[in-house]
Amino acid sequence: MKIPNRSLRLATRGSALALAQAHYVRARLQTLLPGLRIDVQVFKTSGDWLQDKTQREMPGSLPKGLFTKELENALLEGEADLAVHSLKDLPTELPDGLCLAAISPREEARDVLLTKRPIESVAPNCNPLRSLPPGAVVGTGSPRRRAFLWATGLKLRVVSLRGNVPTRIRKLADSSDLDAILLAAAGLKRLGYFLPENQAVEGKDVPPNIFAALLPVKHMIPCAAQGAIGLEARLEDSETQSVCRLFNDVASQICVEAERRFLQAMGGGCQSPLAAYGQLAESSIRLIVAKPLNGGIKILEGTAGRNDGNSLAMELAAKMRSAAREETTKESRLPSKL
Repeated sequence: MKIPNRSLRLATRGSALALAQAHYVRARLQTLLPGLRIDVQVFKTSGDWLQDKTQREMPGSLPKGLFTKELENALLEGEADLAVHSLKDLPTELPDGLCLAAISPREEARDVLLTKRPIESVAPNCNPLRSLPPGAVVGTGSPRRRAFLWATGLKLRVVSLRGNVPTRIRKLADSSDLDAILLAAAGLKRLGYFLPENQAVEGKDVPPNIFAALLPVKHMIPCAAQGAIGLEARLEDSETQSVCRLFNDVASQICVEAERRFLQAMGGGCQSPLAAYGQLAESSIRLIVAKPLNGGIKILEGTAGRNDGNSLAMELAAKMRSAAREETTKESRLPSKL
């Protein structure tokens, strides 16, 4: 492929994780196209300004595109050629004139439980959350994780937790009011943290005596596109899109597109409590989705041909909406309290 006769300007947020992802993308593209010039440009997003505020301090629900709007504006205004996103943060409906040009190979998609003491040994595929003592305080900024924690029926106290990954880990280490936190394992790994199962987390500047346990998917289904990086470009910029196609990972694309299609069909965004996770076999895709319902979690799953993931996502979304309507109808028929 011919190397573009210009430098590609790559837009990113300025957090440690965002920069790690941007430099990973740049290195990968320059490996695929030696001699390709890529300039990393840092933009501050609305989400960065609000990072240290709690949900309670923010008026209403968080808007869509909180961590992506300024990067997309840079593309539309010609200030950048590519935007790098944690794909779970990118709304399913993109602005006119932009497209999702590539999806990275997926990093670990599961969530991880971090604690200040070793977690009691649990059998494979069992829920590490059950090792927490009654009344344990667990921090998370995710409505999805909060819903799954409540649905366990465990007597845990869930509190709001915001900030970038290193900040959240420091809060766990320094606060006597926090017993554990939940994070995406992908972010930790991309920042260079090593997560040996139920052993102290290793990495640069990591506080001592922080322990990790990955949560099996069946106990905490990831959000759509968790662990994947997305490259966004202008629709009219065919040259940049051609570069992106070299980076694109087809297996990740099939799964992530199905997950995002379910999210879109349900009208959800990155701050919704919905979950969706696809797994690709040789000739099929298995999709498992979840939605909080009636104080619990409604889980549906299905399998389709590897090229039919989007149709499967729409089918599961229709079933999920039907289940929600049935639950609403049942509740409306209950006698009102006097």
